[in-house]
Amino acid sequence: MKKILASMKIALRALRVNRMRSALTMLGIIIGVAAVIAMVAVGSGATERIQQQIQSIGSNLIIVSPGSVSSNGVRLGSGATASLTEDDAKAIAAECASVAVVAPTVRGNVQVVYGSANWATSVQGVTPEYMTIRDYTMLYGQFFTAQDVEAAAKTAVLGETVVQNLFGADTDPTGQVVIIKNVPFTVAGVLTPKASRRRVRIRTT
Repeated sequence: MKKILASMKIALRALRVNRMRSALTMLGIIIGVAAVIAMVAVGSGATERIQQQIQSIGSNLIIVSPGSVSSNGVRLGSGATASLTEDDAKAIAAECASVAVVAPTVRGNVQVVYGSANWATSVQGVTPEYMTIRDYTMLYGQFFTAQDVEAAAKTAVLGETVVQNLFGADTDPTGQVVIIKNVPFTVAGVLTPKASRRRVRIRTT
């Protein structure tokens, strides 16, 4: 015990004698530990962010795209031609036992108009199953239904960014009518914001 106390006294005396060196050593240790903690925190945050993005897309999601097409020797790549139909989606759902839900989609870019306001955005024609596949939730209103599909109803579900630019922030546009490619669509609801996916989604005929 006496040896330990003597060693502590010697150490404290050495620290007092070399105050500057002791302060610099402590500073180096503090900076080193803080840097390690910061790097671990950044790595953990990035990992969680990636996991959230993968989960939002769907880890068990398979996207089937139409084939490519060639024109005058130029190959335009996958998705250049709309060769898939709703019958293909029905066949996949009926014949693939491991597939739980199928939702055919059509994608494009449009100018959405409401009154004197307009906004350029991407658009997707989908079926009600798309909401389940993409794990979407509604902020306002409701997603269109199978009855809307059967009736060929002109129904639109908007993303938060589109709503902000057409109607203003914190506005519920449910029941309002927007113009998409000169066709009036009734807004059925607004999707809850989801990372990097904020666009108009409509059901087309």
